[in-house]
Order: sequence, then structure tokens, then C-alpha cells
Amino acid sequence: MNKPLRRIAIFCGLLVLSLLLRDNWLQYVKADTLREDPANRRVTIARYSTPRGDIIVDGNPITGSTAPRSSGLNDLKYKRTYKNGPMWSPVTGYASQAFGANQLESLEDGILTGNDDRLFFRNTLDMITGKQKQGGNVVTTLSAAAQKAAYNGLKAQGGKGAVVALEPSTGKILALASYPSYDPSAFAGTSNTDAEAWKKLQKKYNPNDPMLNRALRETYPPGSTFKVVTAAAALENGLYKSADENTDSPLPYVMPGTTTELKNEGSIPCKNATMRIALRYSCNTVFGKIGADLGNDKMLAEAKKFGFDSEQFTPVRSSASVFSDNMNQSQTALSSIGQFNTAATPLQMAMVASAVANDGKLMKPYMIDKLQSSNLDTVSQTDPEEMSQPLSSANAQILQSMMETVVQDGTGKNAQINGVTVGGKTGTAQHGVENSANPYAWFISYAKLPDGSKPVAVAVVIEDDQANRDDISGGGLAAPIAKSVMEAVINSKK
Repeated sequence: MNKPLRRIAIFCGLLVLSLLLRDNWLQYVKADTLREDPANRRVTIARYSTPRGDIIVDGNPITGSTAPRSSGLNDLKYKRTYKNGPMWSPVTGYASQAFGANQLESLEDGILTGNDDRLFFRNTLDMITGKQKQGGNVVTTLSAAAQKAAYNGLKAQGGKGAVVALEPSTGKILALASYPSYDPSAFAGTSNTDAEAWKKLQKKYNPNDPMLNRALRETYPPGSTFKVVTAAAALENGLYKSADENTDSPLPYVMPGTTTELKNEGSIPCKNATMRIALRYSCNTVFGKIGADLGNDKMLAEAKKFGFDSEQFTPVRSSASVFSDNMNQSQTALSSIGQFNTAATPLQMAMVASAVANDGKLMKPYMIDKLQSSNLDTVSQTDPEEMSQPLSSANAQILQSMMETVVQDGTGKNAQINGVTVGGKTGTAQHGVENSANPYAWFISYAKLPDGSKPVAVAVVIEDDQANRDDISGGGLAAPIAKSVMEAVINSKK
């Protein structure tokens, strides 16, 4: 080879090498960056070029896909649809051509679009046979009957609030409702109508903040429902060994290091009351003093066993509930009755009721039962997982008997169900500067069937700015909703 030809060959070789290097750089090093670049519409076009898989409840899809008549301006073919969107949006989230996706629609986007690596074999077969690629399905643990009872109960109440129902033995989420809510179908496309619907749902334009998932993302002072955690701490630390021994609870009770009396609501029998009587009447003095006597460290340790101070992933993220560290005795006393800095999500308080019902064992809450390919083969299955053991079995049964007294003879009578043993705890949590705003109404509960099984635990919170302040109570506003959810679960199992 003469010199000019050799130079040309070397030059061409360098060009080919450069192309190979550039190609590998783009395909492997820059692949994620290019895929996530907002200016790259290919990923979005591909996502909406075929129908998404469905989110399934009780064997039925609560989502769908439609290919509306194109105006010629939109290159995104399929648009997401939702059945009973406002009822299910706290579970599904949304998938919008213009505004992206969240919650299950986002977390399981790969399965729903068919792009998940676990669907490679299925997609390869479809490609060989010429079949259009299809998304897989997300099968949830939700109960349609329980969700309907929860959502309709909140809607009838008319304020704001949330409901969470769990299956104590497994941690399955049976209901996850938030009100007010929104319809994800309203902004699933890219039209001006979709954009206007989205705008109207944003908090700065809608102070009710309907897109806030109050079941998972909002923390409230739990009020007297937290006394269940305090009672568990008293039993677990041996401060009191039974539900029926007298406590060391003077009346009036002045919080340590202060001249401030911790008050009870009305004239109720709280002086040296047993824990059973104290839970029945919701004695602040008894449980506040228990918290102060145990101290911050022991109360914090018990709260953490129930899940406080940690985010939960269901797989949708739930905000961390709060029980503070480094509190003095009086602050610990207030926190131990669900006030001061204590704050909890409805999911967290459902976890408290669930652990007590499940003989002290707390199961990790989850809402995805399994993921399926388009031909309904199981891609992955969720197995129940023990999260912690906040109480011994013996102490849990003591606490169950106390909570059952609350419903039989105390403030939770509105949750009674014929032929079913119900345990519960009401709460009315102070809210606003110097308790100036309407309080929050809470109720946590579980149902026990004659065969001893406990199919459901529920937490309900109501915030109603329009209600008469004197009419707000956990037993009055929240307990009836919890009752309807428990009945729905029980009846669905018959």
C-alpha cells in the first residue's frame, strides 16, 4: 500500500473508531440523561403509543385507556381513563400526558407500559408473533366495598379527612380514602381543558387542596387515640401489669416542672383510675402522668416500634409520623396524650390499631398484591412481612380488652356492630393557636369475629371547619365511618 492510500485508510479507521466511541457514549453513558431530557418526546410518545395496563381491585380494572379522535396536533395516541376517579385517586394517583404521573401510576410505570425488564420475554414473544406490545397489570390489595364505604362516609360528612383500613394479619391495605379528592381523568390529556382542570386543583387556586393524599401525606395531632400507644408503653415497661389495677393518678394533676394542671374533659372518674376506666373515659391525667413517669426515652422507644418517626412505603411513600426526642417531663406528658409535638398520619394510627388486634405483631402495610404481564402471568408477588413487635401477645390481649370496653361502655358506642366484637378509641385533637380552630375528630378500631379472627383495623380522621365546635367528637363524627368500613369488609367475606 502506497503512502497516500495508507493515510486515507488510517483516516477512515479513525473516523469509524470515532463513530463507535460516539455511538457507545450515547447508548450507554448518556442513555439515562437523554431518556429523561424534557426535550426528548420519544419516551413520552412510546409510553402513550399503546394502551397502558390496568390497576386492578377485586379482579376488576379501575383504570382504562382510550384513543380519542386525534386533532392531528397530538402525537400521543392513548389517554388514561379512570373509573370512579375521585374515590380511587389516593390509590392510583394519576397518569397525564401533560403533567406526568404519581403514586402507583408512576412507581409501576414500567409494568403498566410494558417496558419493565421483567417483561422482556413476553415482549419478545409478542414481537415474534407480530402482536402489539401491551402493558402489564398492578393487582392491588384493596377492597372495593371497604373503599366505597370509606369514601362515601367522608363525602357525606362533607369536611376534610381520610380513612385507612388494614388487614391486621397480613398488613394488606383494604381502604385508602382521602376527601376532598379529584378525578385524574380530568387532566389525563394535553388539551386546554385538561390544563384548566389541573390548574383548578392546585392548592394556590383551591385551598381545600384536593390533590393532597391525606391518608398518607398529612400528619395530624392524634389526640386521645395516642393513649393506646401510651397504654402499651405502660404494660411493656411494667409500670402497670393489668388493665384493672389502680394507677397512681392524682386529681388535680400538675405537670412536672410547671404550675399547670393537666385538665380532663368534664367531670369524669379519673383519680387513681385503672387503665381500663381511664381509656373508657379518656382521662388525660392518667395517661399524661404515665408518659411523664415512663419518661421520653421509653415513650419514644415504644412509639418507634409502632412505626413513628419513620417513613412508610406501601410502596407509595407515607410521611413520617412524629414523637419527639429530648422532651422534658411535662412535654412528654402532653405528647403522651397525643398533643404537643405528636403528629400522625391516618396510616400510622391504623397501624397502631392493627398491631394491637394482631396480638402485638405489626405487619408492614402494603397495597400491591402482585404484578402481572399482559397475559396475566405473575411477574412478582408481595409476601406479608413482619415489621415489629410493639407488644407481647399477653399485653396486646390486655389492651384489646380495654379497647373493647371503650366501644361497649365508653365513648366509642357508635362503632358497635351486632354479633361482632369491636375494639376502639376515640380522639378529639386540639388544633390551631391556643386551640382556636375546630379540633380534629379521630377514631381507631378493629373488628373481631365470633371465630376469633380480626379481618380489619381502621383509622378515621375528620377535619371540619364548618361544624359546630361542640358537635365535634371522634365518637360522633369518625366512629360511624369506621363502623361502615368494618361492616363492608366483614360482609365481603361472607
